Amino acid sequence: MKPTTRFGLVRHGITAWNEEKRAQGHTNNELNEQGLRQAELVARRLSQARWDYVYSSDLRRARQTAETIASALGIDEISYDERLRELHGGRIEGTTLDERIAAWGEGWRELELGTEGAEAGAARGAACLQELADRHAGANVLVISHGAVLRHTLKRLVEGIDAEQLLGNTSVTELIRDTEGWRCSLYNCTAHLSDAPEC
Repeated sequence: MKPTTRFGLVRHGITAWNEEKRAQGHTNNELNEQGLRQAELVARRLSQARWDYVYSSDLRRARQTAETIASALGIDEISYDERLRELHGGRIEGTTLDERIAAWGEGWRELELGTEGAEAGAARGAACLQELADRHAGANVLVISHGAVLRHTLKRLVEGIDAEQLLGNTSVTELIRDTEGWRCSLYNCTAHLSDAPEC
Protein backbone atom coordinates (compact mmCIF):
# COMPACT_ATOMS: atom_id res chain seq x y z
CA MET A 1 0.00 0.00 0.00
CA LYS A 2 1.46 3.31 -1.10
CA PRO A 3 1.38 6.18 1.41
CA THR A 4 0.07 9.49 0.07
CA THR A 5 2.80 11.70 -1.37
CA ARG A 6 1.93 15.34 -2.02
CA PHE A 7 3.69 17.46 -4.63
CA GLY A 8 3.60 21.22 -4.98
CA LEU A 9 4.55 22.05 -8.57
CA VAL A 10 5.69 25.64 -9.06
CA ARG A 11 6.56 27.38 -12.30
CA HIS A 12 9.49 29.79 -11.99
CA GLY A 13 9.07 33.56 -11.71
CA ILE A 14 8.90 35.81 -14.75
CA THR A 15 11.92 36.78 -16.86
CA ALA A 16 12.58 39.48 -19.45
CA TRP A 17 12.16 36.88 -22.20
CA ASN A 18 8.79 35.84 -20.76
CA GLU A 19 7.65 39.44 -21.03
CA GLU A 20 8.99 39.70 -24.59
CA LYS A 21 7.34 36.35 -25.46
CA ARG A 22 10.65 34.80 -26.51
CA ALA A 23 11.14 31.04 -26.44
CA GLN A 24 13.49 30.28 -23.55
CA GLY A 25 14.01 26.52 -23.55
CA HIS A 26 17.38 25.74 -21.97
CA THR A 27 18.67 29.32 -22.21
CA ASN A 28 19.95 30.19 -18.74
CA ASN A 29 18.00 33.39 -18.13
CA GLU A 30 17.57 34.97 -14.72
CA LEU A 31 14.46 36.40 -13.09
CA ASN A 32 13.76 40.08 -13.62
CA GLU A 33 12.72 42.37 -10.77
CA GLN A 34 9.07 41.33 -11.06
CA GLY A 35 10.06 37.66 -11.11
CA LEU A 36 12.05 38.04 -7.91
CA ARG A 37 9.03 39.64 -6.27
CA GLN A 38 6.78 36.83 -7.52
CA ALA A 39 9.18 34.30 -5.99
CA GLU A 40 8.92 36.09 -2.64
CA LEU A 41 5.13 36.05 -2.81
CA VAL A 42 4.85 32.35 -3.65
CA ALA A 43 7.42 31.58 -0.94
CA ARG A 44 5.25 33.39 1.60
CA ARG A 45 2.25 31.36 0.46
CA LEU A 46 4.06 28.03 0.59
CA SER A 47 5.50 28.76 4.04
CA GLN A 48 1.97 28.38 5.45
CA ALA A 49 2.20 24.59 4.93
CA ARG A 50 4.76 21.90 5.74
CA TRP A 51 7.19 20.89 3.02
CA ASP A 52 9.89 18.28 3.47
CA TYR A 53 11.99 18.52 0.31
CA VAL A 54 12.68 20.99 -2.50
CA TYR A 55 13.66 19.86 -6.00
CA SER A 56 14.32 22.18 -8.92
CA SER A 57 15.37 22.46 -12.51
CA ASP A 58 19.01 23.53 -12.67
CA LEU A 59 18.28 26.45 -15.02
CA ARG A 60 18.92 29.82 -13.40
CA ARG A 61 15.35 31.15 -13.42
CA ALA A 62 14.13 28.04 -11.62
CA ARG A 63 17.13 27.97 -9.25
CA GLN A 64 16.47 31.55 -8.16
CA THR A 65 12.81 30.76 -7.52
CA ALA A 66 13.73 27.61 -5.60
CA GLU A 67 16.34 29.41 -3.49
CA THR A 68 13.83 32.07 -2.46
CA ILE A 69 11.25 29.43 -1.54
CA ALA A 70 13.68 27.18 0.34
CA SER A 71 14.98 30.13 2.34
CA ALA A 72 11.45 31.07 3.44
CA LEU A 73 10.76 27.45 4.40
CA GLY A 74 14.00 27.05 6.35
CA ILE A 75 15.10 24.19 4.08
CA ASP A 76 18.87 24.21 3.61
CA GLU A 77 19.22 21.74 0.76
CA ILE A 78 17.81 22.03 -2.76
CA SER A 79 18.26 19.08 -5.11
CA TYR A 80 18.69 20.00 -8.79
CA ASP A 81 17.62 17.65 -11.56
CA GLU A 82 18.13 18.22 -15.30
CA ARG A 83 14.96 16.24 -16.02
CA LEU A 84 12.98 19.20 -14.67
CA ARG A 85 14.35 21.57 -17.34
CA GLU A 86 12.04 23.19 -19.86
CA LEU A 87 11.60 21.60 -23.29
CA HIS A 88 14.71 22.32 -25.34
CA GLY A 89 13.95 24.98 -27.95
CA GLY A 90 16.72 24.22 -30.41
CA ARG A 91 17.07 26.96 -33.03
CA ILE A 92 13.94 28.82 -31.91
CA GLU A 93 15.37 29.75 -28.50
CA GLY A 94 15.54 33.52 -28.13
CA THR A 95 12.97 34.19 -30.88
CA THR A 96 9.45 35.58 -30.85
CA LEU A 97 6.62 34.09 -32.92
CA ASP A 98 6.91 36.90 -35.47
CA GLU A 99 10.65 36.28 -35.79
CA ARG A 100 10.08 32.57 -36.33
CA ILE A 101 7.53 33.23 -39.07
CA ALA A 102 9.91 35.73 -40.70
CA ALA A 103 12.78 33.23 -40.61
CA TRP A 104 11.02 29.97 -41.49
CA GLY A 105 7.48 30.84 -42.64
CA GLU A 106 4.06 30.00 -41.23
CA GLY A 107 4.87 26.30 -41.23
CA TRP A 108 7.90 26.62 -38.97
CA ARG A 109 6.44 24.11 -36.51
CA GLU A 110 6.70 21.38 -39.15
CA LEU A 111 10.43 21.98 -39.73
CA GLU A 112 13.33 20.21 -38.04
CA LEU A 113 14.70 23.01 -35.86
CA GLY A 114 16.18 20.94 -33.08
CA THR A 115 13.27 21.37 -30.69
CA GLU A 116 12.41 18.76 -28.06
CA GLY A 117 8.99 17.23 -28.49
CA ALA A 118 6.26 17.30 -25.85
CA GLU A 119 6.35 13.51 -25.47
CA ALA A 120 10.06 13.49 -24.72
CA GLY A 121 9.65 16.24 -22.13
CA ALA A 122 6.69 14.47 -20.56
CA ALA A 123 8.63 11.19 -20.37
CA ARG A 124 11.57 12.68 -18.45
CA GLY A 125 9.33 14.81 -16.22
CA ALA A 126 7.09 11.87 -15.33
CA ALA A 127 10.10 9.62 -14.68
CA CYS A 128 11.48 12.22 -12.28
CA LEU A 129 8.22 12.61 -10.34
CA GLN A 130 7.67 8.84 -10.19
CA GLU A 131 11.15 8.44 -8.75
CA LEU A 132 10.60 11.21 -6.19
CA ALA A 133 7.24 9.73 -5.16
CA ASP A 134 8.92 6.40 -4.48
CA ARG A 135 11.93 7.94 -2.74
CA HIS A 136 9.86 10.24 -0.51
CA ALA A 137 6.69 8.19 -0.03
CA GLY A 138 4.38 9.93 2.42
CA ALA A 139 6.26 13.26 2.26
CA ASN A 140 5.39 16.74 0.96
CA VAL A 141 7.67 17.63 -1.94
CA LEU A 142 8.07 20.94 -3.76
CA VAL A 143 9.18 20.89 -7.40
CA ILE A 144 10.19 24.12 -9.15
CA SER A 145 10.23 23.78 -12.90
CA HIS A 146 8.89 25.27 -16.15
CA GLY A 147 5.54 25.76 -17.82
CA ALA A 148 5.57 23.42 -20.81
CA VAL A 149 7.37 20.48 -19.20
CA LEU A 150 5.08 20.63 -16.16
CA ARG A 151 1.90 20.66 -18.27
CA HIS A 152 3.00 17.75 -20.43
CA THR A 153 4.18 15.81 -17.39
CA LEU A 154 0.77 16.28 -15.78
CA LYS A 155 -0.91 14.98 -18.94
CA ARG A 156 1.30 11.91 -18.81
CA LEU A 157 0.62 11.15 -15.14
CA VAL A 158 -3.03 12.16 -14.59
CA GLU A 159 -5.57 10.48 -16.83
CA GLY A 160 -8.14 12.86 -18.30
CA ILE A 161 -6.63 16.04 -16.82
CA ASP A 162 -7.45 19.33 -18.54
CA ALA A 163 -4.02 20.96 -18.63
CA GLU A 164 -4.46 23.08 -21.73
CA GLN A 165 -4.41 26.36 -19.76
CA LEU A 166 -0.86 27.71 -19.75
CA LEU A 167 0.72 27.84 -16.31
CA GLY A 168 1.29 31.32 -14.93
CA ASN A 169 4.63 32.37 -13.50
CA THR A 170 4.94 31.09 -9.89
CA SER A 171 1.61 29.28 -10.24
CA VAL A 172 1.03 26.48 -7.75
CA THR A 173 -0.30 23.11 -8.86
CA GLU A 174 -0.89 20.30 -6.37
CA LEU A 175 -0.37 16.70 -7.38
CA ILE A 176 -1.15 13.66 -5.22
CA ARG A 177 0.21 10.12 -5.61
CA ASP A 178 -1.58 7.49 -3.49
CA THR A 179 -2.84 3.92 -3.75
CA GLU A 180 -5.23 4.92 -6.53
CA GLY A 181 -2.52 6.51 -8.65
CA TRP A 182 -2.01 10.15 -9.55
CA ARG A 183 -4.52 12.99 -9.24
CA CYS A 184 -4.35 16.76 -9.50
CA SER A 185 -6.07 18.57 -6.63
CA LEU A 186 -5.20 22.14 -7.70
CA TYR A 187 -4.14 23.54 -11.07
CA ASN A 188 -2.42 26.80 -11.95
CA CYS A 189 -3.30 28.86 -8.87
CA THR A 190 -1.75 32.35 -8.73
CA ALA A 191 -3.92 33.85 -5.99
CA HIS A 192 -0.76 34.88 -4.12
CA LEU A 193 0.00 37.42 -6.86
CA SER A 194 -3.20 39.39 -6.27
CA ASP A 195 -5.87 40.06 -3.72
CA ALA A 196 -7.96 37.21 -5.15
CA PRO A 197 -9.27 34.55 -2.75
CA GLU A 198 -7.13 31.47 -2.31
CA CYS A 199 -7.73 28.83 -5.00
